[in-house]
Amino acid sequence: MNTTRQTGPRAIVVGGGIGGLAAALALARQNVQVLLLEQAEKIGEIGAGIQLGPNAFNALDSLGAGEASRKRAVYTDWLNLMDATDASEIVRVETGARFRERFGNPYAVIHRADIHLSVLESVQRNPLIQFRTSTQVKSIEQDEHGVTLTDQHGERYQADAVIGCDGVRSVIRATLVGDAPRVTGHVVYRAVVDVENMPEDLQINAPVVWAGPHCHLVHYPLRGGKQYNLVVTFHSRDQEEWSVRDGSKEEVLSYFEGVHPKPRQMLDRPTSWRRWATADREPIARWSFGRVTLLGDAAHPMTQYLAQGACQALEDAVTLGAAYRAADGDFEKAFAIYEKARIARTARVVLGAREMGRIYHAKGVERLVRNGLWAGRTQDQFYDAMQWLYGWREETCLQGAI
Repeated sequence: MNTTRQTGPRAIVVGGGIGGLAAALALARQNVQVLLLEQAEKIGEIGAGIQLGPNAFNALDSLGAGEASRKRAVYTDWLNLMDATDASEIVRVETGARFRERFGNPYAVIHRADIHLSVLESVQRNPLIQFRTSTQVKSIEQDEHGVTLTDQHGERYQADAVIGCDGVRSVIRATLVGDAPRVTGHVVYRAVVDVENMPEDLQINAPVVWAGPHCHLVHYPLRGGKQYNLVVTFHSRDQEEWSVRDGSKEEVLSYFEGVHPKPRQMLDRPTSWRRWATADREPIARWSFGRVTLLGDAAHPMTQYLAQGACQALEDAVTLGAAYRAADGDFEKAFAIYEKARIARTARVVLGAREMGRIYHAKGVERLVRNGLWAGRTQDQFYDAMQWLYGWREETCLQGAI
């Protein structure tokens, strides 16, 4: 039997991604001893870039990882939505001083490995957190005294509570909920290219979305502008299964024949692509069961269209820590508070991301409707529309839940 330690409140966090690290840190900051179990051989992160809204920076500050994240991030000048068919501008949202004043934090982009490292550094400095890698959870049991996990070797781990942060293929969720993923049919290709290989007219200090019929393209700078993140998404003509694998340039080009040459030129730049057949899940009204709860993609996997996956996981972690504090160390009570605070908000993001995907991929007359949706809107009106998402604060994260 493996336990975190013998004295004080103990929790096991399953999964060492951004959400798992953040959850471990949030609990340890409440004097909970945490054992973090990761199935990979080492704690790390792969992938390309992600976007960090002001809500993410508020959460990172609460976790003590804000300064490190800021040093590695690239601060954008605006958010851009372009028409990929004729290269006209649809929307430009300024993210400079007025944006920061409104939301209290900047908008930035960062390599996924860099944000993961920024949180990991804070975790590694915390003596209450222990790691165990190459550990795959196979089963979970709980009673009135605690929770026991069993790994692939039959070794058992016991604690007062478990937080499942094991991603879109969560073993913990499969045990607690047992629902099926919703395969979207949308395929995402991601790549990173050096600035020397990025077309000069696309070297823009902003996340730029080129919206096309049943497809879109995204690019933005990383690592001080030395690299650019490229993302292309299309509606697959095949029956897709939830998967990640290497992709082919030929497949990508076959879906973007009708887009304007300006965005299309970046499709020739990557030397390799990674291909994601995406999925989310239907929002659920409950993800806490006694001494076990879910967090991040395990709780509310979402499509990428609002760029909020990591941001919502960070919010989850901070809210979990606040709920534990509010519950005076009662895990079951804390998980109920945390769930109540997060269910509706994260469901709104999941459903909002789906709708944004539809808007991006509009064609025909629907494209014309989309292009006129935001005409004449002022920057303050854009900020008003974003308030529900970017205005999140730790200080009010439990509002309505206790």
